[in-house]
Amino acid sequence: MTHSPRLPALPRLIATDLDGTLLGAGGAVSTRNAIALRRAADAGATVMLVTGRSQPRLREIYAQLGARYLAICANGGVVYEPVEERVLACRPMRPAHVRQVCARLRERVPEVVFAAHVDCGGRVLHEPGWPRRRESEDGCAPAALPDAAGGPVVKLQARAPGREPERFTALVAETVGDLVEVTRQGYRGLVEMSRRGVTKGSALATVAGELAIAAADALVFGDMPNDVPMMRWAGRSVAVANAHAEVRAAAGEVTLANVQDGVGVYLERLLDGRA
Repeated sequence: MTHSPRLPALPRLIATDLDGTLLGAGGAVSTRNAIALRRAADAGATVMLVTGRSQPRLREIYAQLGARYLAICANGGVVYEPVEERVLACRPMRPAHVRQVCARLRERVPEVVFAAHVDCGGRVLHEPGWPRRRESEDGCAPAALPDAAGGPVVKLQARAPGREPERFTALVAETVGDLVEVTRQGYRGLVEMSRRGVTKGSALATVAGELAIAAADALVFGDMPNDVPMMRWAGRSVAVANAHAEVRAAAGEVTLANVQDGVGVYLERLLDGRA
C-alpha cells in the first residue's frame, strides 16, 4: 500500500479508547470515525485501540473499522496483534493476590460478585448472579471464583448491586489498592482490577517505546477513569464531551461527544491542517 506523506501536525501515535469514546450510538463505529482513522494511518500515523475489553470482543469492532489496528486490551493487561490473532504481551495478576482481593472484598461487601478474564483475556469466568448483556457472550462461563479461575487472571471485575458507583470504586481502592490497580470504565458500578503497575498508560508507554515513539508524539482519546493514566502519559490528550469529570480534568483538550463522532471530527481537523 502506498502511504501519503505524514502531515506535520499529525502525531506519530494515535490511540483511542472504544466504549464511550470511539464507539457511538448502539456501541458501533461510525463511518466518519472509521474513515478518519484510516486517513490518519494512511498519512503515516500508528493507530492503536486501547480498551478495557478482552480481545474476543474486538471482532465486531474490527469489522466495522475495516482495518485491524494493534490493540491494548484489559486495561493494559494484554497487547494483541489482530492480523495473526496473537497475544504479544500478557501481564496477569498474581494468583495469591486474586485470592486475597476476593476474600477482602467479600468480607467488606458480602453481596459482591466477580468475573475473571483468564487465558490472557481469551476467556471470561463469572460467578452466579453476574449480570450478562447477552446469553451468548464469547468465552463467558459460570464459575466459583477465585478457586475456579484455572490460571492467571489478567483482569478481575467486581459488582455490588445497589452500591453507588463512585463510593463502591473508592471502597474497593481502599480495601485492595495495595494489591491491584483499581479503576472503572463506565457508570454502572463495575469496578475493574489489574496487576499493580499495569494500566492503559503503562502498556501504551511500553508499546510506544518498542516503536521508538516518544510520549510527546502521541495523541490519545478517552472518556472514563481507566483512560486517565494514558492521558497523563501522552503529549496530547483529548476527552470526548461526554467524558467523566476526572477525565476532562486530565485531558488537554475536549472534542465533541462520542455520539457526535468527536474522535473523527478532531482527526479531520488535524488531517486538514485546521488544528
